[in-house]
Amino acid sequence: MSDGNKGQSRQIKILLVDDEEGYVNVLAKRMTKRQVEVSVALSGSEAIQTLRKKDFDVAVVDLKMEDMDGIEVLKIFKKMDPELPVVMLTGHGSEKAARDGLALGAFDYLTKPYDLEDLLAVITKAAERKE
Repeated sequence: MSDGNKGQSRQIKILLVDDEEGYVNVLAKRMTKRQVEVSVALSGSEAIQTLRKKDFDVAVVDLKMEDMDGIEVLKIFKKMDPELPVVMLTGHGSEKAARDGLALGAFDYLTKPYDLEDLLAVITKAAERKE
């Protein structure tokens, strides 16, 4: 079957990595309503397993997590898929760590709390760069 919708934007596939389960589930629901296909990983190690099984357009990774921090996840993701744009999410006061992430190849970062529209704009930009 041929895809007749080549001109229309296809659904962006993102991997959302954050260990705050309630927060991630709400965010994933809100993004799904905006035609974003979201896979959720609640830890760095789960994120790595997920990336092994599936391709994504963009990864959105929280900087502070229990099992491994976002910078470690970023480094591993960049080895696994050098073309994958990674957007870092950081709490207030961790901007330096987020800038370190940019130096290591992150696409961009947002400080929590952020506006969903801002996050979607960054994700869209990152996905366009990957194409």
